[in-house]
Amino acid sequence: MNLTQYPYASRRSVVMGRRGAVATAQPLAAVVGANVLAGGGNAVDAAVAMAIALTVLEPTANGLGSDAFALVWDGRLHGLNGSGRSPQVLHPDVLTALESGGAAAGNQMPLYGWPAVTAPGAVSAWQALWKRWGSLPFHQLCEPAIRYAQEGFPVSPQVARLWGAERSHYMGLQGPEFRAFREVFFAGGRAPKAGEVWSSLGHARTLQSLAETEGESFYRGEIAEAIVDFATVTGGTVSLADLDAHKADWVEPIGTRYRDVEVWELPPNGQGVTALMALNILEGFEVGRWPRDSVESVHLQVEAMKLAFADAYRHVADPVAMQVGVEQMLDKGYAARRRGLIGDRAIQMAASGLPQGGTVYLAAADGELMVSLIQSNFRNFGSGIVVPDTGISLQNRGSGFSLEPTHPNCVAAGKRPFHTIIPSFLTRDGVPMGPMGLMGAHMQPQGHVQMVVNLVDYGMNPQAALDAPRWCVERGNQVSVEQLMPAHVALGLEDRGHAVTVEASSVLFGKGQMILRDGSVLMGASEPRGDGMVIAL
Repeated sequence: MNLTQYPYASRRSVVMGRRGAVATAQPLAAVVGANVLAGGGNAVDAAVAMAIALTVLEPTANGLGSDAFALVWDGRLHGLNGSGRSPQVLHPDVLTALESGGAAAGNQMPLYGWPAVTAPGAVSAWQALWKRWGSLPFHQLCEPAIRYAQEGFPVSPQVARLWGAERSHYMGLQGPEFRAFREVFFAGGRAPKAGEVWSSLGHARTLQSLAETEGESFYRGEIAEAIVDFATVTGGTVSLADLDAHKADWVEPIGTRYRDVEVWELPPNGQGVTALMALNILEGFEVGRWPRDSVESVHLQVEAMKLAFADAYRHVADPVAMQVGVEQMLDKGYAARRRGLIGDRAIQMAASGLPQGGTVYLAAADGELMVSLIQSNFRNFGSGIVVPDTGISLQNRGSGFSLEPTHPNCVAAGKRPFHTIIPSFLTRDGVPMGPMGLMGAHMQPQGHVQMVVNLVDYGMNPQAALDAPRWCVERGNQVSVEQLMPAHVALGLEDRGHAVTVEASSVLFGKGQMILRDGSVLMGASEPRGDGMVIAL
C-alpha cells in the first residue's frame, strides 16, 4: 500500500491518527463524532451520535424512521440487524395487488405511502449498540442533533442537489398522509439551496423525547402513539403492537476469504452475500495481472457481479422464508462452477427492478472498538410520510418486497423485506483491518467488490481505492461506467457485448467511507463523490 500514490484526481488524501478516527459523507456529522471521541467517548458512542445527527443533517437519505445495520469489532466481530418488519395487518392496497396476481400482473410494491412502510428500526439499533458498548449517557449523544434541528445548519452542496432533484417526485404525491412531509421538507414549495440554513423543530422535539427516554418512547411511548394515531387517520396499518414487538437482532456475520483478506458482511435479509459471492467467483481469476483500468479487469468483475446478483435476487429474503442457505450460496465449489460460465463475451442478466436509493454510511474507530454502520430511508426521503409535529420521515423499505407469490421475498405480514443497505468489515488472518461501506441501493455490493479489488489486487491506499472510477451493473445487459473511466474501457466492454452507458453524474456510483488500521495507526478515507470528511485524532 502506497500512502503517497493517488493515481486518480482527488480532493483528498488519507487522514491518519492513533487515538481514533471517524468518517461520514457529511462534514458536520464527522465533527460530531470527533467531538465525542475527544470528549472521552468511544467509537460506538461516536457512531451512534453521528447516526443520530445524520437524520437531521442528511434527510435526503435517512431519518428517524429509517432502518440500520452495523458491524462492530471489540476483539471479535458482531453483527446487528436493525431492520423492521411489515405490519401484522397488511395494507389493503398490498392485499389487492397480491390477489390480482402480483408480479404476474405487472404489479410492483408501491414506493410511496403507507403500503411501503415497515416498522422503523434505526432507533432500536442505536439503543442496542449503546446499551452494549456505550460509555456516555444516551442524552449526550442526542444533543448535537437536537441543536442542529433547533438552530438549523447550512445545507451542504451534495445534499442540496439531491434535495432539489427530489422535489418533483414528492411534491406530486396526493393525499392527507403526504401533507406534513411537504410542509417540513419543501416549505414554500421548494427545496433549500446549498448554504441555506434549514431547521426542523418537530425533529428536535422528537429527539428530545428520545434523549429523555433512551429511545424507548419511539416504540412504547408518546412517539409510538403519534405514529400510530397518524396511521389510523390516514389509512395506515402500523399498530402499537407492531412497534412494541420490534427489536434489533444480534446476528452472526458472514464472510469469505479473498486472497489474503477476509471480507465480512451481514447475513440476509440484506444483500451483503452478493458481494461475497462475486468475490468468490473473482478469486479464481488473476485480476491483478491486468491494469486496474483495463477492459479485461472490468469485464471479469462485471460478469462475476451479474452472476452473484442473479442468485441474490432470486433467493435473498427474510431468513425464515429463504429456500436456499447462505452456506450454499457461499460454497467455493459452487463459485467455481459459476466461474466457468464467464468467457470473453457478456452474459445476459435478468432485470433487478431495484430503484436507486438514499442511504448514509459511517465508520468510527478507536483503540479497541471499530464500527461499520449504515442507515437508510431506502428511496431518498422514504415513503413521503412525515408524522405531524415530529419530523419523523418514515422509510419505504416495504417497497423492497416482491409480489410474486412463490418468491421467498413475497410480501407477508410480520416479515422483513429484501434490504439493500450493507455495512462491511475487513480482517487479515483474524486481525482487524477495519470498516468500509458505500451508499447506493444495488450499487452497494458492487462498490464493496470494487473497493476490495482495488485494495487487494491493486495495492491501493484507502483514498485511492475510493477515488477510482466505477462501473455499475444495471438491468439486463446494461453496464454504466463513470465518466472518469478511460474511454478505451467503455469501448472495449461494448466490443464484448455489454450495453454501456457513460454517466456524467456520479450519483449512481455511491458514496463510500473507509477506516483501516495499520499497526497502531488508523487511516481514514472519504471519497470525493460526496461532501464527506474524515477526522482522525
